[in-house]
Amino acid sequence: MAISTKLLRMQLAFFKPFVNGCTIETARMGQAKLGELMANTHKSKVLYSPQIFRNFIGEWIAPKQQASDCVILYLHGGGYVAGDIDYAKGFGTILAAKNSMKVFCAAYRLAPEYPYPAALEDAMTAYEYLLENGYESHQIFLCGESAGGGLSYALTLRLKVAGRALPAGIIAISPWTDLTASGASYETNRECDPSMTRERLAYYAQLYAAEEPCTNPFLSPLFGELDHMPPSLIFAGGDEILLDDAVQLHKRLLEAGSPSELVVTPGMWHGYVLYGVRESKKDHEKISKFLKEAGDGRP
Repeated sequence: MAISTKLLRMQLAFFKPFVNGCTIETARMGQAKLGELMANTHKSKVLYSPQIFRNFIGEWIAPKQQASDCVILYLHGGGYVAGDIDYAKGFGTILAAKNSMKVFCAAYRLAPEYPYPAALEDAMTAYEYLLENGYESHQIFLCGESAGGGLSYALTLRLKVAGRALPAGIIAISPWTDLTASGASYETNRECDPSMTRERLAYYAQLYAAEEPCTNPFLSPLFGELDHMPPSLIFAGGDEILLDDAVQLHKRLLEAGSPSELVVTPGMWHGYVLYGVRESKKDHEKISKFLKEAGDGRP
């Protein structure tokens, strides 16, 4: 059953001052609880299997009825400072169940304890782990929301620079691709965004970037060389302050000759696709179609 969009938006707006003023520890606990709630909607349809790495925890999520030999590497959001394996399993469960495809979640290290490049290094480790376990690059999709969306592009840029085989495609939900906050939507959507503030994002960017300039493409993929990138499917809410992070990324991908589709849903907020609102039904259908077509279209 779809969640009431109006009610959820009201709740987000009500809690916005508290969420954006809370401690990192509180934000982490809140995201873990959100992940548990998301997983509960579909966990009867999947099986879980943990994978322990030296620096982080991963989790396999396998649908009980698998229909594809591809895999989704899911990189969660949380501003690079929040999001553990319980949070990652939330949307990872939904992805696995809705697409009858295995999902591998990587709960990468978080700032401020582990600033850049820890998250990127862990994402690379997870990608290499999939290759070592028999998946070809054209069988691997990257998916992430918010910071996880930006990290998906940062990982692909790093693979490209290293001359490594790139994934089959990238699904980015409200991706945070510009830690300098140069997009106009940071101001134009300041009042109508029910869940996010520029000040909170600037704080998270400072914690993650540490001494590194935020113009570094591995921090802000918007400034990277975006030619020869795999196909992208990008979602954004029309009311979110991060709207231009998605719009400008899509524009730059197309200018560089890389295939990209952008879906902007008016009146919606940051990461709305994760919340199970009725407006996201068509987005999940687009994700399923993208996974099938991009997977079938690679050698």
